[in-house]
Amino acid sequence: MSGYQEILTDPSYCGQGVVMTYPHIGNYGTVPEDDESRRCWAEALVVRQMSPVASNWRSKQPLKEYLVERGVLAIEGVDTRALVLRLREEGELKAVLSTERDQAETLAKRAREEGDIEGRDLAKVVTCSEAYDWAEPLDPAFPFPGVEATDEALPIACLDFGVKRNILRSLVSAGFSPRVFPASSSAEEILAWNPAGIFLSNGPGDPAAVTYAHASVRALVDVGLPVFGICLGHQILSHVFGGNTFKLKFGHHGVNHPVVDQETGQVEITSQNHSFAVDPESLGETGLKVTHLNANDGTVEGMAHGELPVFSVQYHPEAAPGPHDPAHLFSRFRRIVEENAPARA
Repeated sequence: MSGYQEILTDPSYCGQGVVMTYPHIGNYGTVPEDDESRRCWAEALVVRQMSPVASNWRSKQPLKEYLVERGVLAIEGVDTRALVLRLREEGELKAVLSTERDQAETLAKRAREEGDIEGRDLAKVVTCSEAYDWAEPLDPAFPFPGVEATDEALPIACLDFGVKRNILRSLVSAGFSPRVFPASSSAEEILAWNPAGIFLSNGPGDPAAVTYAHASVRALVDVGLPVFGICLGHQILSHVFGGNTFKLKFGHHGVNHPVVDQETGQVEITSQNHSFAVDPESLGETGLKVTHLNANDGTVEGMAHGELPVFSVQYHPEAAPGPHDPAHLFSRFRRIVEENAPARA
C-alpha cells in the first residue's frame, strides 16, 4: 500500500521489475525527500490500478508524472494478484515490457534471452563514482525507535554497493559521520581516511561476483576495524571469511518478514529485498556464527564473528516507511565501534 517511491529509487532493485500486489497504487503521490538515491533503479512497475489522484499534504507530484519524468516503464490493468500466485509457484521469472511490439511469442523470446542474475556484478552499475560525505540525519518528525542520538560523531567508511539514503541518515542519527566510498575502493584508500569502523551497504546482483570487494573488506577486517553489513554487505561478508551464497527460488521482497534472534528468541518484523542467501553449511570454519533466522523458511538472516567486531543482517533496519523493529542495530554498531576505539589507536 505504501513505499512504492522508496522501492523505485532503491538501488537494490537494479535489474528487477516490481509487481505491487495491493490493487490501488499511487494514492499519496510522490515526495522528493523520500527518494532513496539519485534516480530510479527499478526496470519496470506493474500495478492493478494507478491512482489518478494524489491525496497527501507532502506530495509534490502524482506517481504517473513521476514515472514519466524519470523514464520508468509502467503498466496498469494487470491482475497482479494472479501474477504473484504464478511467481509463488515458479519463482522469480524473466520478463519483458514493451511499448513497441505486441506479438506474444516475439516478446517471450526476448524475455528468455535476458541474462541470468547469477554471476552479475550490479554493484558497479549503481555505486557512486567518487567518495562523498553525508551529514543529514533522520527527520525528527519521523523518528526511528531504538536509534539513540549521541553528541560525538565517529567517522565511518561506507562501501557503496547501492546504499540507500535512509541508511546514511540512520547512521548519522546513531552518532556517525559517514564518508561513502565507491564499491571498488581499495583498503588503502579507505584506511588513509582513518575511519573508526566500516559499513557495508545493501545493493543488487550476485554477491559472489563482487570479488574486488571481498579482497578489500578482508584487508579492513584484518586491521581490526569493526564492520557492520546489511543485505548485500551481509552476503559479501560471508565470502570474505570463506563462506558461500546461493540463489533463492523466490527471494525475499517486501515487508512483514519475521526474523528470530537465536540468542533471545525475540521475533522482529522486517523489510527485505534480496534474491541470494548465505549458505549456513559453508560457515563451519569461517568464525562466523548464525545469529538470526527467517521464521518462514529458516534461511540465514544475521551473522556475527566469534572473535572479531563483525556482524551483519540480511534484512533492512533502516526501512522506510517501515517496519522499524530492527532500527536499534545502528545504535548497536555505535556501541561496538566505541568499545573497539582503543584497539584502533
